[in-house]
Amino acid sequence: MIRKSRTKIAAAILALGVAAAALTGCTSDAKKASENISTAADNFEVQRLIVGINAITDKVLFSVEGRCSIARDGDLVVTCKHGENDYRKHYLGLSDNVTFISTQLEGIDVSVYHTRIILKPENILPGFDLSVGRQ
Repeated sequence: MIRKSRTKIAAAILALGVAAAALTGCTSDAKKASENISTAADNFEVQRLIVGINAITDKVLFSVEGRCSIARDGDLVVTCKHGENDYRKHYLGLSDNVTFISTQLEGIDVSVYHTRIILKPENILPGFDLSVGRQ
């Protein structure tokens, strides 16, 4: 009888472990959509308006609009696509009294069920510059 109850307890613990492991990979629809929008923005598919504001004077210090990717590296780094082969990088200084707001200007269609993965062969096998230096 003790052996049967131990077996039931072990089976219950195993079932809970499997259920917990299965739920670990689950994420909310909002989080998945947010991740996929970020991926789209990093591929210059999201139209944004980024505005820097002086929090003391409420004055607008800068604005950037376009298909832009945002990164934080101490300051704000905004990389925008202006044309087919035209990319521009902007460094925007932030401080205790300077903040920014980034607004997505257009809705985009992203999945809440699938992770968006972008594979770019040119990033795996980069081009080589075999030009000879000037003498």
